Amino acid sequence: MNLPPLIQAFVLHFGEMGSRWGINRTVGQIYALLYVSPVPLNADQIVEALGVSRSNVSMGLRELQAWNLAIPKHVPDDRRDHFTTPGDIWEILRVLAEERKKREVDPTLSVLRELLMMAPASEAERHAQHRMAEMHGLIEQLTTWYDEVKRLETERLAQLLALGSRVARIVEATDKVVSLGRPRKRKE
Repeated sequence: MNLPPLIQAFVLHFGEMGSRWGINRTVGQIYALLYVSPVPLNADQIVEALGVSRSNVSMGLRELQAWNLAIPKHVPDDRRDHFTTPGDIWEILRVLAEERKKREVDPTLSVLRELLMMAPASEAERHAQHRMAEMHGLIEQLTTWYDEVKRLETERLAQLLALGSRVARIVEATDKVVSLGRPRKRKE
């Protein structure tokens, strides 16, 4: 690699993590390089910086574009394609969450829906379907929550994340206030 040590460490780490996230090591490295670069880079610059083949860079850029994580940028007086990443870290988080949902959660929900519509032929299948229904319900609930959270403005989302486990205390306090407003049942 032809990178300063600090940047090289970051790029190498993203390559390692990429393979754990289900993407090619080179794709992770390309993304990391684009993310920390102060200017959009073309494929030749990426090849030189990472020491990988041009075809690997081309395939990696296509994959990152499919994930909306590599954005083509025009550079004046240069006909080559240059790429960067979304500038806002929150936008990157939203893109990653949405793309993972599309690729991992949505297909699982579809399969679960299909399996739950089938008539069970045995007690084992009834039991399995019951367990699948529990899983489907939880994933649906999480998906609904995700759809609501993704519409939050960045500032609100940051505040929500900063609350962390304090959210549970807020919900408990809300429950207490609501229960105070309910009429009490009389003992007979």
